Amino acid sequence: MVESAQFSNHLYHPKYWLLWLGVGLMRALSLLPLHWQMSLGKGLGRLVRILAGSRSNTARRNLELCFPDMSDAERDALFKRNFEETGKAVFDTICAWWWSDERIQQHMRIKGAEHVEQTVAAGQGVILFAVHCLPLEMGARIFGQFQPGVGVYRPHNNAVMEYLQVKGRLRSNKALVPKRDLRQMVRCLRNAEVIWYTADQDFGRSSAVFIPFFAVPDAATITGATTLAKLGKARVLPFFVERDADDKGYSIEILPPLEDFPGEDETADAIRGNQVVESLISRNLPQYMWLHRRFKTRPEQDAPSLYK
Repeated sequence: MVESAQFSNHLYHPKYWLLWLGVGLMRALSLLPLHWQMSLGKGLGRLVRILAGSRSNTARRNLELCFPDMSDAERDALFKRNFEETGKAVFDTICAWWWSDERIQQHMRIKGAEHVEQTVAAGQGVILFAVHCLPLEMGARIFGQFQPGVGVYRPHNNAVMEYLQVKGRLRSNKALVPKRDLRQMVRCLRNAEVIWYTADQDFGRSSAVFIPFFAVPDAATITGATTLAKLGKARVLPFFVERDADDKGYSIEILPPLEDFPGEDETADAIRGNQVVESLISRNLPQYMWLHRRFKTRPEQDAPSLYK
């Protein structure tokens, strides 16, 4: 479990200088008013859409697969809007990592905090069942203003980015746990802690079942929520965050604990989990991370890719 960001003189190596220059620029931009940052992010997103290449194709294909009944014009508008929201997410992250608590509190709204408080007060751990909404970093920072928890994360391969993400995320989290450390997650839940969990991406064939996700009938979906809830004796609470329509703040909502979860069948649980995921994503389709190759793993290993 990671409880502090470890800085070393190795991070001063010349190979990181250009990255540190970019970090300094982004931190300076975090001082701007939020609506100015969002305007810059919108422009950045438009530029990325033009330059993204394969990632751009992935987003467009995901929308085609998930929403075949949308008209071409509707999907194209959603596709373009999604890249604008993706550009804004860069600024969501730098603000989440570097803004003071006071400034965060000026731009946040929380609904459903009582569900977390009641669950923890009853001595049970909380699994925040989240999706990869683009402002998720800000959602975690806002949540930590009233209930610091334990973040589940993937350690970054770049040493500077690893230091920055750990330091930034610990602004409002008690600790971070690598996503493969199931034993530590269970220990936290048994101690009535709050942990973040996402099951909306393709993590490969291991511990996955192939079930519907929007219009795709056989999306690889991990069953970890069932395992965690059982071993950790925890409740699962859906969590949602979005950037407000006027780009002047953020709203998070924690929904009541899922009843009768986990059940007796992990596949049935995963199907139910995907239904929750779909409902959360549908609240704000443009602010979801459509760049991820959600359907890269096929039920048959020799099946043709959905992205070709």
